[in-house]
Amino acid sequence: GGQSYSSTLHFYHNRQLELYASKEAQRLTLRQLVFFGRSMNDERLIKSANYVRTELPVRIAHRLRDMQTLPYVVVNQEGVKNVYDAYWSAFEKMRRYPQIHTLSENDAYCVFLRDLLDEHKAVIPNLSLGLSLASPYLAPDRLDSFMRRMLVSRISRRVLAEHHIALSKATARRQKKLATDDHVGLIYTELGVKDSIKKCASFLQKRPHDVDGDTFEGATHDVAWSEVIIDGHVNTRFAYIKEHLEYVIFELLKNASLLRCSFRATRLKHSHVLKLPPIRATVVAGANDVCIRISDQGGGILTPEIRSPSDLFSFSHVRNATRMADTRLGALRTVSSSKRGMTATVEEQVETWLRNSDVDGPDQEVGVPHPRIGIGLPMSNIFATYFGGSLQLVSLDGYGTDVYLRLPKLGTILEGIEV
Repeated sequence: GGQSYSSTLHFYHNRQLELYASKEAQRLTLRQLVFFGRSMNDERLIKSANYVRTELPVRIAHRLRDMQTLPYVVVNQEGVKNVYDAYWSAFEKMRRYPQIHTLSENDAYCVFLRDLLDEHKAVIPNLSLGLSLASPYLAPDRLDSFMRRMLVSRISRRVLAEHHIALSKATARRQKKLATDDHVGLIYTELGVKDSIKKCASFLQKRPHDVDGDTFEGATHDVAWSEVIIDGHVNTRFAYIKEHLEYVIFELLKNASLLRCSFRATRLKHSHVLKLPPIRATVVAGANDVCIRISDQGGGILTPEIRSPSDLFSFSHVRNATRMADTRLGALRTVSSSKRGMTATVEEQVETWLRNSDVDGPDQEVGVPHPRIGIGLPMSNIFATYFGGSLQLVSLDGYGTDVYLRLPKLGTILEGIEV
């Protein structure tokens, strides 16, 4: 209950942690996840459960050990200590979980996994808060590489856990022919790129105009959001994690950081017009990759704090001065302490807008719009590169921005986890 897992004993001299941290993560590809999940039966489901059971403590042990190498002043920053305590608690629970032999034991394990996922909803805002505050004490390269390792590892653990939970649910429903479904666990085998872009654009076009706090005098507030024109290889389909693709597209269209692009930026730049210029999403399917270019007329980068578009992926105040802004830190504190936390999904943000537009009394917990947190673009970059893709921002200052998202098409690249 009230036991703290951040004692000096646990911090530097725990034999169990060293044992697990010395093991290599057994990384997977999308193709392996699909192949194993397609022919699911009771025996394979138990095997999947025990793989996840033995793999999760190894992956979280690597990150605990990584946190232990940080300077003491960083580890004790608000937010960082919370994550360390949560990870240590999870590590102890994971490594002690007994081997799974039956379907009923697997059902109990899925409940255990779901509870852990829910307990860690505050990890992203806590990490962002803590490392923003610690930015003066860490060189930008070290800070960003640490955050990348932490967030990639978090994505990888959630993928393993949620994929197994999804496979378990499918098996429980006795859907024997999983290959004929549109998804295998978390992975949609025929994910339509155009459909995902249209879905994200539809969500954004329905959101309140002042959701980002960008109201200003003289602006025309009842103008519809920009139309999104989709062209290129519009019938492109490939195997990918739908939640990841749609989060990236959603963030690029909405643009949750200071880059003045897409929906938010186009509206800000053209504040007095009666019709906003369109945003164009071009899809190109190559032999090995799927590429999406999103082009807008939002004016490009308009802030002196950002010297290079890639600085928007940084958690260092040296590269992105807004990391230390009081409003940003305040928003992170609010989300970190919220019961809902943050899971980095499209649905989560849409639900937040709906809640905020229908607040019914002082006891209603109000969500914080993610644009004020500054996590959207860094998380999009990490999602994009997780299975070997890339994300590039090109600013045409005074006119607009082109964003290039490239994702591998064949599913043969291993997870981008770093030890």
